[in-house]
Amino acid sequence: MLRVGGRLAGMVLPNIGAFIAWGLCSALFTPAGWLPNPYLAQLNEPMIKLLLPLLIGYTGGSQVHGRRGAVVGAVATAGIATGADIPMFLGAMIVGPLAGWVLKQFDERVGKHVAPGFKMLVDNFSAGIIGGVLAILGMLAIVPVIESATVTIGQGVRLLIGMHLLPLVSVFVEPAKVLFLNNAVNHGVLGPLGVSESMSTGKAIEFLVEPNPGPGLGLLLAVALFGAPAMRSSAPGAMVIQFLGGIHEIYFPYVLAAPRLLLATVAGSAAGVFVFSVTGAGVVATPSPGSVVAVLAVTPKGGFPGVIAGIAASAVVSFAVAALLLKLRREPAAGVAEGGAVS
Repeated sequence: MLRVGGRLAGMVLPNIGAFIAWGLCSALFTPAGWLPNPYLAQLNEPMIKLLLPLLIGYTGGSQVHGRRGAVVGAVATAGIATGADIPMFLGAMIVGPLAGWVLKQFDERVGKHVAPGFKMLVDNFSAGIIGGVLAILGMLAIVPVIESATVTIGQGVRLLIGMHLLPLVSVFVEPAKVLFLNNAVNHGVLGPLGVSESMSTGKAIEFLVEPNPGPGLGLLLAVALFGAPAMRSSAPGAMVIQFLGGIHEIYFPYVLAAPRLLLATVAGSAAGVFVFSVTGAGVVATPSPGSVVAVLAVTPKGGFPGVIAGIAASAVVSFAVAALLLKLRREPAAGVAEGGAVS
């Protein structure tokens, strides 16, 4: 598990700056942002659907086979990035290293036996052919699998809600969020359920499950205090973007870099939902984006104590669990951030 975490960290951490850039653009320029600007808001979708997956695929390919592997990893990632309606970060983490590995096998078995006069020709065509084939295979094979996982998660959420086990919904929601399926779960499952509830009661707890900024705040605070230097330096800025800007995606790379931290966000989210349930908290609409400001803006009169208590409980529990996990097993050293694996 530590080796897998190291590989993920090597693909994600070097690109944290790009995630923060996208987070700032989203927090500022989207219609619900601090400085709405329709023209500048056009940056958001290409960055999250194309730029960020391509960077991850490029980095994953470079881990396996240097610059050639990086280029082929990016080409292969382009196939899944354009073939899906959701950000394909998980897919990029699969096809990027896979493309680098396939090209490495070709170079070791065939490329090194090519005559010097034909080496550049063979190198270029082999990279192009392998990258193109993997891009097509990714669109046909990987994209449907990940989209099917989205449907499965939605069905699990509906089942738990129907059984009145709302806190356990976090077991599905938080992993889905880390895989950048948060909008699909929130607007495709929880949102419609919340609308039905709010029409009869004037508020709905379902609106609070995914947008709750508490779990992310607690996680990032723990990383800022106890994480590895490569993660610690960027966590404070990410904290502001996540909690005040409402861009939850900014903390997902930290979880992908250290998958055990998913336990912290699940525990924090479940604690928050439990407090929301006990206090009868709910909001009148889906907070968008999921910042503390947006959440409080749609809180009905008299409902602030329960909502604030749930957010605070989420942050405290998430921080406690994440801090314990980080202190028990220190993150991979800074070398991981440069693309190295953990042995």
